[in-house]
Amino acid sequence: MDDAKRYGDWFTTGTRLAVARRVPEWDIVTGHGPVIAAAVHDGHRMRPSLLPHLAIDEAGRRRDEDPMTGLFTEVGDVRIRVRTSRFEVDLNRPRDLALSTNPEDTWGIRFWKGPLPPDELERSLAIHDRFRAMFTELMERMIDRWGAVLVIDLHSYNHRRDGAHAEPAAAEGNPDIDLGITTLDPDRWGGVAESFAGQLRRHRVAGREPDVRANVRYPTGGDFPEWVYATWGAAACTITVEYKKIYMDEWTGQVDLEAVEDLRDGLQAAVDAVRPEFLACR
Repeated sequence: MDDAKRYGDWFTTGTRLAVARRVPEWDIVTGHGPVIAAAVHDGHRMRPSLLPHLAIDEAGRRRDEDPMTGLFTEVGDVRIRVRTSRFEVDLNRPRDLALSTNPEDTWGIRFWKGPLPPDELERSLAIHDRFRAMFTELMERMIDRWGAVLVIDLHSYNHRRDGAHAEPAAAEGNPDIDLGITTLDPDRWGGVAESFAGQLRRHRVAGREPDVRANVRYPTGGDFPEWVYATWGAAACTITVEYKKIYMDEWTGQVDLEAVEDLRDGLQAAVDAVRPEFLACR
């Protein structure tokens, strides 16, 4: 049986994993190793036919995207950066909520003027379907090669929602780095997750030790890592990394490049440190 019949036609596996199909909604860089780094909310691009239906301006939309997280995918052997905005299709939500016009699904913020035309919904849901199909094939090929996969699921979050000049949200419930580790097998991967967090704490950000905790800001996790865990179980070790936007001004969009580099270097150090332990636990 050839690979396309066994897996699908998104990738080929010869001596190395290679991309066979490319789409405009995301970029993939493949290398040799068991680590996938994915930034599914990095994108800002939206198809023109959706723009007239938006109830917010471009700056408001960008504020609730995860800019710069695509840079952090450099730590992966396989790097996935979604170019499409989460408001065109949210790949961290279940299919029926991947493009919701209900403010209850979007932090109480009204992003859309009203219900969207059915054909627009279907176009977005088709992207969700393609992404899940692509990622399924990727995981199957990598599990066959490596036995297990370490998935680094990259996000960021706002902590100044009350306005540009208001006080930021209390640090107690808003760590600098919030690790989502509810969607991994603790018996198999608990030590890897603990070591990962310890390495992040040791790497200073803008001259200070970052506040790194687990399951604080989003204790139940997102749908993407939940789907990965439900599908592949202990063969997937998914760590969701939620960066508080200490690396930028979430209202002006101005980026602190030094903080970005510190966070990226810390993430690289964490992946490098746990890689031997991860490989030993496969």
